[in-house]
Amino acid sequence: MEQKKLSISDLKVRDIIQVALMAAVTYIATAVINIPTGVVFRGVVHLGDSMVLLAAVLLGRKKGFFSAAIGMSLFDILSPYAIWAPFTFFIKGIMAWIAAAIAYRGKYNGEKLWNNVLAFAMACVWMIAAYYTAGVLMMHYITNIGFSQALVLSAAEIPGNIAQSIVGMAIALPLAKVLKRVNLVK
Repeated sequence: MEQKKLSISDLKVRDIIQVALMAAVTYIATAVINIPTGVVFRGVVHLGDSMVLLAAVLLGRKKGFFSAAIGMSLFDILSPYAIWAPFTFFIKGIMAWIAAAIAYRGKYNGEKLWNNVLAFAMACVWMIAAYYTAGVLMMHYITNIGFSQALVLSAAEIPGNIAQSIVGMAIALPLAKVLKRVNLVK
């Protein structure tokens, strides 16, 4: 059997609309309720992660990746956090991809609560570690802070990212259960 390569003409209008709508919802969840944090490179604690995780369960790996990456990096671009946008694109996109990959592994189809808890937790661990690493690199290379000092300073953002992850999971889990049950996305 010959494999076909995906081209732009193969994209369905429905897929494009789903990604665009979920990216918009993700942006809004991030922009409407957020709490600025940080010392050197300002960060923010927000509700956008709940929509990143929800997108993973509703849309799957590829569409979840793009909706999370676009929605979250759009927030960075349109805010004082624009320097984070390239990191955010990949960190949040991969976060959604990880959540979807685990939520849909094997016989699971994104509907099992404990599997989704595992999926969301692993995705959030990735996000926390990736933002920590990005913060260290930015502090060290952009502001010329010593590497060991950057390791310490970047750690200040970890508690906020943990809290953001817990709240995101608490919101996304019941929403995913309800929306998967009504089969809103096909």
